[in-house]
Amino acid sequence: MKAALIGVGQAGGKVTEALLAEDQRAEYGAVRGTLAVNTAKTDLEGLDIDTMLIGQERVKGHGVGADNELGAEVMTNDVREVMGGLDGVVDPHTEAIFVIAGLGGGTGSGGAPVLVKELQRVYEIPVYALGILPGRDEGGIYQANAGRSLKTLVREADSTLLVDNDAWRSTGDSVTEAFDEINSRIARRVGILLAAGENIEGVGESVVDSSEVINTLQSGEMSAIGFASAEAAADAGENINTITSTARKALLSGMSVPQTTEAGAALVVAAGESERVSRKGVEKARTWVEDETRSMQVRGGDFPLDSDKIAVLVLLAGISRSQRLQEFMDRAKEASKEVEAEQETENFQADELDDLI
Repeated sequence: MKAALIGVGQAGGKVTEALLAEDQRAEYGAVRGTLAVNTAKTDLEGLDIDTMLIGQERVKGHGVGADNELGAEVMTNDVREVMGGLDGVVDPHTEAIFVIAGLGGGTGSGGAPVLVKELQRVYEIPVYALGILPGRDEGGIYQANAGRSLKTLVREADSTLLVDNDAWRSTGDSVTEAFDEINSRIARRVGILLAAGENIEGVGESVVDSSEVINTLQSGEMSAIGFASAEAAADAGENINTITSTARKALLSGMSVPQTTEAGAALVVAAGESERVSRKGVEKARTWVEDETRSMQVRGGDFPLDSDKIAVLVLLAGISRSQRLQEFMDRAKEASKEVEAEQETENFQADELDDLI
């Protein structure tokens, strides 16, 4: 899938940079262009991608803190400037646009929904969001911000691919180490998803193409991605069980939103050297995912990749029944009540989370 990536806020910019680096390292050629947008000048410094500073008249390059209403306001005021900066980022060959943001802070959580809405108005190709949910220990304001941002993104984007910060965080990691590891994992998994259908070495038996990714994502407002890998035998016939067991691991313990198995649609991708990937194994894995997700829309295929391992990626769309997401939204609502009590404002409603725009 030929994609344009727009990172909004600090986390969005770093993930966008990591995705481009992974795409270039693996020579996928899926990323057509990138742009990082922020209200904080220091967060843009050091990024090895094109950047744009917005909100200079309002916040003078110092960021919006955790105020996502201000983040939304700044993006609304400067969205034409951002759209004008997309020349060369979105081109005639681009098949989808991804707006990438951490949903707990100010610029990303506030600005991303505004930008998605404007992109939908201008472009006819799908516009997706890649949203990063804050961990449980990141503070009440971040939980409340993310709840409101997610509610708005779901309404505006064609699909919102979610990553829970707690899903891939290793015990004992520092904050910096944890976020670097999460960014690396996002880049590897989403990199393979974006690379589907691109010109890669080898010819698979049933190669996944861009349309299958798009058709899967359009089946649900919220999505998640799972991944696992295992050593593989040289002969495909010996890897049937390897593929099915790796698919189980990807879905049951490798999802970007844990405790998520039910879905409206799914895509199963087995990546590895063509002579190692068993079509029978892919079909068995697809059938198992179909049973586990209770979905009749489960696509499957392989992805030629120069590796002596087999990796399985599982994309789930339509995950609104996820237990983990329900727990998150409950925390966000509770956090909004606490923020309202502390700030004594009417920015948050006690019973329901307001949309940002």
